[in-house]
Amino acid sequence: MTTTASPPTLAEGSTRRRRVRGVERGFGRVFRWISTGSGILLLVVLASVAIFLVVQAMPALTAGSDELVAQNVLPQGMTSLWQLIVPLVFGTLLAALLALLIATPIAVGIALFISHYAPRRVAAAVGYLVDLLAAIPSVVYGLWGGAVLAPFIRTFWIWLAETLSLLPFLEVRATATGRSIATAAVVLAVMILPIITAVSREVFKQTPRLHEEAALALGATEWEVIKTAVLPFGRSGVISAAMLGLGRALGETMAVLMILSPGILVSFQIFDAGQQQTIAAFIASQFPEAAGLRVNVLIATGLALFVITMLVNMAARWIVSRRKEFSGAN
Repeated sequence: MTTTASPPTLAEGSTRRRRVRGVERGFGRVFRWISTGSGILLLVVLASVAIFLVVQAMPALTAGSDELVAQNVLPQGMTSLWQLIVPLVFGTLLAALLALLIATPIAVGIALFISHYAPRRVAAAVGYLVDLLAAIPSVVYGLWGGAVLAPFIRTFWIWLAETLSLLPFLEVRATATGRSIATAAVVLAVMILPIITAVSREVFKQTPRLHEEAALALGATEWEVIKTAVLPFGRSGVISAAMLGLGRALGETMAVLMILSPGILVSFQIFDAGQQQTIAAFIASQFPEAAGLRVNVLIATGLALFVITMLVNMAARWIVSRRKEFSGAN
């Protein structure tokens, strides 16, 4: 004798639906708390870092020149903290901007090749190889840059410096070792290439197919489709990718420390040694032996790097917000 289950009554169905909705509302409430807590935690961490930097840098910022000189916490010949911070900020910005100028056009070209030109298998292989660059430790980049790239590229820097020196009122020097900020910028460009390429590639892939087909229907060539449909759509994404790469280049430490022959000068001699130094590399080289007020001086330079990074991100957000109505940001 078999029995058949009776269908649920209306009251039982309503009770089950209420129970499911209650569970969903419970999970939704928990997820909202987790999300809100994560956002608050991010703000707390950022504020904690800023407060720590300001508090620890204050003794160096308020110390007089006599105290700084007496405790021998500044490089030889300097009597003011700003005489140290200004050249370091200059060297940091110079290295990062040079790397960005080198990496951005190459990264955009690779992203366009992967998203619009290459066959699917080739695009997948190239994309994998580019992403693999991001997995290489910075110390390996430093070893490669110092042991391989610098001796290889020094001949080109010397030739370029001699060629530029032929111009009137321009004197360009180049070191015979190749350990200049130009070499460090090339290594930084390779390091930030995967970030810019990956973001730009995904943005270009989001270009509406109708935009490209409309351009082709009007008789546009493949390059004209890229120029009139793809690049305008992805402009804000490329800017965001470049700013992400710039943020990495600003804070890179080991690669620059292992390649650059440092100097604390405000100099545009990018092919010569002993001219510039970055904040991150300076802190890494000085911190192991620092004590007392010298630690506060190093933290003050770190505060300058923190402010630069914040300003770069604010500028990037402002640029993207201005361009979003013309691109894929909306």
